[in-house]
Amino acid sequence: MIINHPTVSLIVSTYNWPQALRLCLDSIINQAIPPDEVIIADDGSTDETRILIRKYQLDFPVPLIHVWQEDEGFQLSRIRNKAIARASKAYIVQVDGDLILQKSFIKDHLAFSRPGSFVSGSRVIMNKELSTKLLKESSINIKLTNKGLINVANGLRIPFLSSRMANYRNKDVYYMRGCNMAFWRKDLIAVNGYNEAFEGWGREDNEIGLRLIHTGIEKRIIKFSGIVFHIYHPEKTRSGLNVNDELLKKTAQDKRTYCKKGLDQYL
Repeated sequence: MIINHPTVSLIVSTYNWPQALRLCLDSIINQAIPPDEVIIADDGSTDETRILIRKYQLDFPVPLIHVWQEDEGFQLSRIRNKAIARASKAYIVQVDGDLILQKSFIKDHLAFSRPGSFVSGSRVIMNKELSTKLLKESSINIKLTNKGLINVANGLRIPFLSSRMANYRNKDVYYMRGCNMAFWRKDLIAVNGYNEAFEGWGREDNEIGLRLIHTGIEKRIIKFSGIVFHIYHPEKTRSGLNVNDELLKKTAQDKRTYCKKGLDQYL
């Protein structure tokens, strides 16, 4: 039992993959401790995703909010900022819509939460065959004995070890997974959220983490808890990664704590 835990907004980013989003939403419904609200951060999906969300909104156990923007290419930083602005709870847990959340996912993040820190977790990779099977069957039933799990160790849930591993690679700015992170909303506001200068895939999560670190917010790693399973898909294009790497480098060099084009546009 978790006593005096913070209220939680779960932000789920998605783009034109309602079949995967369905499994993600089913796994949220299945949580041992549910979030207080769920916000879908939709980077321009078509009506198929909108229809799916409306269907789930009819009897979802907590408020299910759909935040959508026009499709102007990969604009993950922008849609996450819009979702953060809509969030009404103190603690924000962030995932992607191509994940299946283990049933203790929110419970684990609540137990691990601590003022003055943000959290990055990991994921279990599923291969194409297992992912296709789960999507076809609309199933969220995953066991660590399933064939098709690539890095099974990331699926081991041993909560008493989590606090002992909190400092694992916590100085490595590249060791962050935007698909499994958690922040205090007030800390995100203080650094102006995601930097919308980042367009295309990559490094936006590292950069916001670095700005948080520069303000004195500690990076903590959640291991053996907060488990998610990643549904296979082909890798996204990384054509803009060199530009994003330079932006990250500049944040590191200048010890930046704030971005010019960020969250404040929507608050």
